[in-house]
Amino acid sequence: MDALKLLALDGEDLGVVSAHVQDAVFKVGGIAYDARRRQFTLVVNRFVWEKAQGKRRNFERRRAVLLFKCVTAVRSVGFDRADAEAVLDLLALRFDVKGEGPEGTIEFVLAGDASIELDVECIEAQLADTGGAWETAFKPRHPEGA
Repeated sequence: MDALKLLALDGEDLGVVSAHVQDAVFKVGGIAYDARRRQFTLVVNRFVWEKAQGKRRNFERRRAVLLFKCVTAVRSVGFDRADAEAVLDLLALRFDVKGEGPEGTIEFVLAGDASIELDVECIEAQLADTGGAWETAFKPRHPEGA
């Protein structure tokens, strides 16, 4: 099994996680925040960029879970949180440090000018594939310079 498991503890690590979830799609119903445990989870279908090199005709997606710990607040804009079946496209993860850190805000940049922001005491994130891969004929494309 070639399931991906990553841990992020700083901005550089978060950049690696961001690259692996670029173009992941998810339903609004896959968003969960447990304020008592200070954990945010997101269930996604990630595009498997690490196997998308070369001129292939078939690509892969995998079910994965993103988990963020030490979360003190969650905000979202640009989509209806009540529409559990709405599908969103994750473009990138960004970290904006507050003061001298390690606290700050993790932004989930979504297509359509939408976003999710997590206020965190520090970066403590995990990305783990949770199931097998399935084939897709579509490779996400981005305009030059984007």
